[in-house]
Amino acid sequence: MRFDVITLFPAMFAAITEHGITRRAHEQGLWSLVSWNPRDFTSDAHRTVDDRPYGGGPGMVMMAEPLAQAVAAAKADGGAAHVVTFAPGGKPLTDERVRRLAEKGGSLALVCGRYEAIDERFLEECVDEVVSVGDFVMSGGEVPAMALIDAIVRQLPGALKEASADEESFATGLLDGPHYTRPEVWRGRAVPDVLTSGHHADIAAWRRRQALSATQAQRPDLVEWARATGRLSVQDEMDLREIAQKGAAG
Repeated sequence: MRFDVITLFPAMFAAITEHGITRRAHEQGLWSLVSWNPRDFTSDAHRTVDDRPYGGGPGMVMMAEPLAQAVAAAKADGGAAHVVTFAPGGKPLTDERVRRLAEKGGSLALVCGRYEAIDERFLEECVDEVVSVGDFVMSGGEVPAMALIDAIVRQLPGALKEASADEESFATGLLDGPHYTRPEVWRGRAVPDVLTSGHHADIAAWRRRQALSATQAQRPDLVEWARATGRLSVQDEMDLREIAQKGAAG
């Protein structure tokens, strides 16, 4: 899969091309990265990419033309089949959305905004999708873009060496439960007996119950979504009722 990043700071993306799972996948040729700097598509001596907002207000606004030319160059180079940018007001970046983008394959352009905002006309003319990584403001779109690339790369066949992406948090609609490793007892705290029992069915049932409990406590909205989409079994519903009863009892 190919990612075209339109960014004023291309060096930031070394964080994902030179480290960890994304580095290995990059070296295996599972994905590629092409950077396009909007300053390279300006015509003035100062390579200006921003200006004051019409109507007044704080901050500067990224100009439409350098960004549009960068996207056009990416498309002419064989990339940017689908163009995404980032803003708090965009659609939430969920596991489902990540998987959809991964399944789409091909090429994805990620426009990394800076300053106060991006000229709305560029968004209307050139952007297919605006996504949000949370209800907060960041200095630019580079970190959200890297988060999206990381999440998508994990979905690519062959990217994960030891586990399937289908077994991770959110893949089933629920949060993940707790995990443990050696030593078996740490500072007086022992690993739950079921995990050392060797009984795979009991372990699977325990992990499912822990996932239900964690999701009910931290993200009850995901429990309702899993219920509405038929992802909860009869046993899951029984476990949730018991979890609720224990919670009510204190």
